Amino acid sequence: MSFEIWLTLFLAAIAISVSPGAGAVLSMNYGINYGLKKSLWAILGLQFGYIIQMLVVIIGLGSLIAKSIFLFNIIKWIGVCYLLYLGISAFFKKVEITNEEERINSYNPKKALISATLINLTNIKATVFLVAFIPQFLNPNESILLQFFIISITLSLVDIFVMIGYSSMASRLKFLLKDTKALKIQNRITGAFLIFAAFLMSTAKKS
Repeated sequence: MSFEIWLTLFLAAIAISVSPGAGAVLSMNYGINYGLKKSLWAILGLQFGYIIQMLVVIIGLGSLIAKSIFLFNIIKWIGVCYLLYLGISAFFKKVEITNEEERINSYNPKKALISATLINLTNIKATVFLVAFIPQFLNPNESILLQFFIISITLSLVDIFVMIGYSSMASRLKFLLKDTKALKIQNRITGAFLIFAAFLMSTAKKS
């Protein structure tokens, strides 16, 4: 892969990751509630889901999903329902002011990892997008496996840094957690974005 092609890939990866989505919402939510360090488990989970999606595309299942109405709809609606569940739960979450120590103690890294993995893993729009996106950067005259590796690592590393940026930015707003009204607004915004993400996912159609 030439440097020019990789640079184009790098810039495209930034644009993809910076675009607001469920992953960004999750990263910011963990950042504001638990701080940057603890949000890393959620960010890691997002990457697990992202990398599995890329592997699915690489071994050809992505094309199968894109062509099969049945598989496409099953995965799509699982993702929609999961995001709706998260969004509605956040929207109607009971507001309680807790001190920072209690909030930190309630943090569960395993739950953060699994929840984040599922969010990206069930994002059928991302799978279909990768099916169309990845081949644009492949040169049939070079090692396909090596190119897949470079593309996957670039997309994942860029996403990690962008999600860390979102989480770091949100962690600076932790003072809002001491205000009941602000906390309620934060839950409503988080819930609304997740529900909107579910709506966007529901509009995905088999090409």
